[in-house]
Amino acid sequence: MNKRKTLIKVTKSFLPPIDDYILYLQKIWESHHLTNHGPLVEELETKLRTYLGVKHLFFVSNGTIALQIAIKALGLHGEIITTPFSYVATTSTIVWEGCQPVFVDIDPLTLCIDPNLIEAAITEQTSAILATHVYGIPCAVEQIQAIADKLDLNVIYDAAHTFGGKYKDKAISSYGDISTLSFHATKVFHTAEGGAIITDDDDLAHDVNYMRNFGHKDEEEFWGLGINGKNTELHAAMGLCILPKVPELIAKRKLISEHYDGNFSGSAISKPERPEESNYNYAYYPVIFKTEMSLIKVVKELNENNIYPRRYFFPSLNKLSYIQTTHMPVSEDISTRILCLPLSPYLTEQDVDQISSIILDVINGI
Repeated sequence: MNKRKTLIKVTKSFLPPIDDYILYLQKIWESHHLTNHGPLVEELETKLRTYLGVKHLFFVSNGTIALQIAIKALGLHGEIITTPFSYVATTSTIVWEGCQPVFVDIDPLTLCIDPNLIEAAITEQTSAILATHVYGIPCAVEQIQAIADKLDLNVIYDAAHTFGGKYKDKAISSYGDISTLSFHATKVFHTAEGGAIITDDDDLAHDVNYMRNFGHKDEEEFWGLGINGKNTELHAAMGLCILPKVPELIAKRKLISEHYDGNFSGSAISKPERPEESNYNYAYYPVIFKTEMSLIKVVKELNENNIYPRRYFFPSLNKLSYIQTTHMPVSEDISTRILCLPLSPYLTEQDVDQISSIILDVINGI
């Protein structure tokens, strides 16, 4: 097989027609309103609330600040039950906010936090559960909420991967006391950089709203402690251009994923399982190899052909240097064997066939 000349990365950010974006830029140039809750930010928030079917949604500068504000708004302290299998921000935010992450291992099928292990990890110092809907696959939300209600704990969901996905006909991001989204350029829906905080609680919404804006009540008074979590008109404009395209983008990602599925049918490769009653957004295409050695060989061969998948998520977060190490056997095992293959609306069937062929040749020992 000839080495391809063009580069394929794990994703390629969707960009709308430039003329669509320029129309919004013209509005910005006319108003000179660049930030501080401008009209485009307000328009995007309104449209996102409608699209997702949620009560309160606040557009912020990124998904990490969304998690930080969520922890602050809930007044969390002490220990927070969380997953070792996620992007590093899920854990680092807990530590950054002065709390202690307490890891609970993952379900080997969905790769989300295992709800059957949560209660055993709860102590008198536990204040919340912070779980990730991994790859957009919903956590066991009913079981987690039942535990939280029983023990009077708050629930935050890192819903960074879920945009456009549903569980039981509700946006996955509508579950929990607070859900946070990432609108990073790599996501299904993006604003280049950005994120959002979602809640149905009016009091929490009030606190989130002032906390993302330095605590301001008005120009001279403050509700309380805050931070700069705002986002700009330029980022909102990107979101307004992309939001109408989301159903089409998900449909394209679904077709690409199904083409991968067909190519890998009957092979030794496995995938995480999605619960029934969930509508997936095809945010990622993760595959699990039999061994880490197989994965390493596949990555090497793909790289030599200018194809760059990503080891989402590696290492298991319980191995981070700045937290107390605990043994999480399932997460540690899966993290060494899972690989996210290239997936974007720009990928062609020919690209998928080449990627699949390289992988199958490696694992079949050809």
